[in-house]
Amino acid sequence: MNRLWMRGTLSGLSQANLILRPHPSLVSFCVPLRHQRNRSNHGKHGDSHRAKTLDEFASSVFKGHQNKTAQDSSPKNINQLFKPLIVKANPDDMNLGEQIAGKLDKSTLLRALNKFLANEEIKKLSKEHGLDEYLYHQAYVSFRKFCLDVQYLPTDLYILFCDVLQGAKSIDDVFPFFLQHARKVFPHLECLDDLKVISDLTNPPNWYPEARQINRKIIFHAGPTNSGKTYHALERFMSAKSGVYCGPLKLLAVEVFNKCKTRDVPCDLITGEERKYACEDQEPANHVSCTVEMSNLTNPFEVAVIDEIQMIKDYQRGWAWTRALLGIPAEEVHVCGEASAIDLVKELCISTGEEVEVRTNKRLTELKIMDKAVQKFENVEPGDCIVCFSKNDIYTVSRALERMGVECAVIYGSLPPGTKLAMSEKFNDPNDPCKVLVATDAIGMGLNLNIRRIVFYSTSKICLLENGEKEVGLISVSQALQIAGRAGRYNTQWETGYVTTFNQDEINIMKDLLKQTPPDILQAGLHPSFDQIEMYAYHLPHAGLANLVDIFISLSTLDDSSYFLCHTDDFKFLANMIEHIKLPLKAKYTFCCAPINRKSPFVCTMFLKFARQFSRGELITFDWLCHQIGWPFSPPNTILDLVQMEAVHDVMDSYLWLSYRFPDMFPDVMLISDVREELDIVIAEGVTNIVQLLRNSESGVSSSAAKVDEDAFDARNRQNRQDKAWRHTQLPKISNDSVSSQSLTRPTKKTFSALVSDEDLDEIQLKPSAKLSELLQERGLLTKEIFSSLRREWLDKLKQEQNLDNPDSPSKNKPK
Repeated sequence: MNRLWMRGTLSGLSQANLILRPHPSLVSFCVPLRHQRNRSNHGKHGDSHRAKTLDEFASSVFKGHQNKTAQDSSPKNINQLFKPLIVKANPDDMNLGEQIAGKLDKSTLLRALNKFLANEEIKKLSKEHGLDEYLYHQAYVSFRKFCLDVQYLPTDLYILFCDVLQGAKSIDDVFPFFLQHARKVFPHLECLDDLKVISDLTNPPNWYPEARQINRKIIFHAGPTNSGKTYHALERFMSAKSGVYCGPLKLLAVEVFNKCKTRDVPCDLITGEERKYACEDQEPANHVSCTVEMSNLTNPFEVAVIDEIQMIKDYQRGWAWTRALLGIPAEEVHVCGEASAIDLVKELCISTGEEVEVRTNKRLTELKIMDKAVQKFENVEPGDCIVCFSKNDIYTVSRALERMGVECAVIYGSLPPGTKLAMSEKFNDPNDPCKVLVATDAIGMGLNLNIRRIVFYSTSKICLLENGEKEVGLISVSQALQIAGRAGRYNTQWETGYVTTFNQDEINIMKDLLKQTPPDILQAGLHPSFDQIEMYAYHLPHAGLANLVDIFISLSTLDDSSYFLCHTDDFKFLANMIEHIKLPLKAKYTFCCAPINRKSPFVCTMFLKFARQFSRGELITFDWLCHQIGWPFSPPNTILDLVQMEAVHDVMDSYLWLSYRFPDMFPDVMLISDVREELDIVIAEGVTNIVQLLRNSESGVSSSAAKVDEDAFDARNRQNRQDKAWRHTQLPKISNDSVSSQSLTRPTKKTFSALVSDEDLDEIQLKPSAKLSELLQERGLLTKEIFSSLRREWLDKLKQEQNLDNPDSPSKNKPK
């Protein structure tokens, strides 16, 4: 059956402002098939999969075609989002009123104002002017305070109050003054219609005029994991005269960048934190590999590839896929992802007048679902990947395998991309003794892993709900299929993949998840742009950024049959954090878009310091940052040290992200990039020894991040200086594409001369009176113990030389 539905007809009727009240059974005929087939937008297991009835959905559809307002998901009273402003007296007002009408009795005036508040006619009139109960009460409180507290009331208001108290006028006559005051307290009362127009999100395709001028060809490559869908799209991408690849992760963007390099296709790499150019003169290449948020919607391309399109439903990042799908000006747009997104993509393209060609790909290798669980760690085999959904489970499994003498690689979400690559290379290396991988669902995309069998250690995880809350529940069908599909990789020793669980009682749950197909995706994400927020700020200049976003969301209108507003909790969290810092609106908005891990107090603190330093006009330099993060680094002693280093890596990512938005204020990009690469190696070493770190944490070994006494602090500084020296001289330079997991070693005597920099030598030469030993100890390049040992060796050598030169010399001439 053709799924083309009566969207155009409904839109035309809506534009004609006709009121439709058809029977629900007739309306159900117009419902897109993707809605009728859908069981759940969240992929939950069990009863939560039950679909809405057609009658229920038909009712919601026609409410949606009335351009449903986002008020349903916001506070019951939108007006509560508007904060009352303080109205100050006009300094030019004089005491003319008292000279003309005499002195006012404040207590009598208060009684009159209370009568004004209780007057039902006043309430009704206020409601007609947009003052609901909340606004009316807030405006009255402000008006009463103004009338009783200011030194000089406006002359006309003062005389009116005198007439009211003397019975010459009614208290109702005060209403024009009250309304004028209320509009000063709540400026939105005069511009509410303008605000609603700004937040009209009912026609997103019209936001991208460059793409609308091209008759684009949309090709959807559908298929499961390991089906080659992205491969075919990339082949077309690399054969085109120009192209852009939009991936969900930096790892995937880097992988495509490297593939282009091996195929001699000049390609630039653009991610939030990094830029790499194919041309030495940094001229833009015809091909670009980028993360989806960084896609350029102004440059025309012959081919565009949008990977993992099912992410369009993501509550936090879905807007980026919607933006790319609707806005990339390319002759061919290749969309890759799950078949569950086909109907939504078709529907969105109906609104743009573009046709969609669907190419279905089947899995290239066999995937077998096992009937028996692993049950105990002794049954873990080479090529196994044990998938956990919490760090505690990662630690438990790693320790259990270590007790058995099984070396394992570890990958989890908060690890830096370079460390993930290092762990994946370690696991994939046939010459490495590591044959088991312990990972979270971070392996679902972005990493090429030679996995024989996927073992679900659990089938439950913390899930993000539609309302922004979190709960522990079953993994979604989409997640289960994505992770299970990682078993068995084409053209490797493990072409046949296997899937099982660790606990036998979860086998049936896993089988039930894997035999389902992901539910159809119903909606695409949207997000307010800076231009929209900026126009709001013009109308509401005293509102904070987070408050502006709340108001925008509450007043926004959108076609909720196809779109939803992404969560802005992280954005508002950062906006509230820096609200007190004076920054231009554009800069504040940009700062709040930074990828900040709000769960890490250290990262949030550094974000706040970035903003404060920026507001002062002071450069955020390498030296300043090193002082904040404790560089140079030493290998972690405990899990706490490892977590701290991951947080430091996040801070460096934030620095680099901001440096490409504010290059003048964040100037030391190359230095920070080098230090971040150094930190990648240190973290990789820590993850390799994660079991030892756990033991140290439990045995009471102090964390290097927690040492506070002065002696220990001085020793730590000396140790850090030594670490800085040996790490820069001994470790190979790593690339962004891979990170070596080789062991870290101390310098030998041959490399000792490299420990003293040219700058150190210059300073030594400038201080001829200083002792060399003291200068070396001051820089942490020499400890007292080593100096004593060297002194003894020098004395012994000198003694031997003197004995050789003059064997008959008396003992009194021996050096002391």
